[in-house]
Amino acid sequence: MGEPQKLDTHRILTLLEALREASKDLHVNPIPFLYRTDSKAAIEAILELETKATAIFSADPNLHKLSELLCNLRALVEKLQIHQGYGPQSLIHRLIANHKISQVAYAIESDIQSCVDRLTIEHLVKTLKESARDDEKVKALIDFKKRLSKGFDIHFQDLILRAKVFPILEHILCDSESLSSIRVREHAAVAIDALVRFNKNVFVGLVLMGPIIKALITMTTSCSIQVLSSLVRFIRIPLVSEIFSNAEIPRIINLLRSKDLSIQVATLDCVLELAYIGRKEVIEAMIKEDLIKKLIHLQKMEHGSRLIEMDSYDELETEPESNTKIRERGDLENFPFASCVSRFAIQLEVGEGLSAEEKTEFKLEILRNVREGSESDAELDTIKAEILWGSSP
Repeated sequence: MGEPQKLDTHRILTLLEALREASKDLHVNPIPFLYRTDSKAAIEAILELETKATAIFSADPNLHKLSELLCNLRALVEKLQIHQGYGPQSLIHRLIANHKISQVAYAIESDIQSCVDRLTIEHLVKTLKESARDDEKVKALIDFKKRLSKGFDIHFQDLILRAKVFPILEHILCDSESLSSIRVREHAAVAIDALVRFNKNVFVGLVLMGPIIKALITMTTSCSIQVLSSLVRFIRIPLVSEIFSNAEIPRIINLLRSKDLSIQVATLDCVLELAYIGRKEVIEAMIKEDLIKKLIHLQKMEHGSRLIEMDSYDELETEPESNTKIRERGDLENFPFASCVSRFAIQLEVGEGLSAEEKTEFKLEILRNVREGSESDAELDTIKAEILWGSSP
């Protein structure tokens, strides 16, 4: 039953777009309406839908209003067709009919959006709970994220809350013993990030109070760490404080030692976000984990010819076999770990979590760590120069 409804909704949206274009034609120039092939085809398509979809509308009370609007549209179009003369009375009737058709078109658009939102949430919940196929779950989560990306809508939020979508996503992400694959869990994480951006006043608190942050770190994939970085960047100090209080800083820093380059790159981005936002105790915890020595080691990886290129999870509409591609490049400026010690120092310098005095103290501490972690005077001098004067362009 769910699939036919989905197909009918797709047809409705397609025809609605045609109606919108036809309404624009009527508003700008109503007189030649019946003589324009594209406008006539658009209206005929909508009217054909009204005729053929009666059974679907009658079976779903949520579509009753849409059925009435389409009936009104048919009556208005038929009335417009009667007044095709060039006398004053015909012109007035056409102007009135054109205005009413435009109003009905806008009403149809709004009603169809409500129907689509309802079907989207119903399909999402049903698929996540009942489907055994990962591709179906991923597709439903991608469609949900696309809808969230259109911006806040109070009616769509009501549907989300009533259907308890957030707890379902949280369970998929956080229950490592569930049947959900890593692939599905990653997309659940992306959907949670999209929900936070959809309305931070409602969903940030749910993220901070639950096990989501710990689950993202424990998952240890490039996608999960990218989501963590995105949440840090958006929620800022409340989330960084939560990460620190839950003793997650050492676990994040340790991911820089991963054998997976994509995880190392994602973790470095997260570390730089924490450096920009974190207060004194957060930076102290990071440096205590031998962060500077780890960054020096990563910089040495930049002298090879391999460059890692990661697809942002925001751009994933389909699931590639791997989100990470290793390509041969000769341009060292594009390497993800280039000058990462000085980049960390710069984040502290321009960041918002430290006082001016604390920034000076940490710069000296970083230089001391560089001195201890460098294997040669040349390496030490290079890194010190980058920290004090900036890296070479």
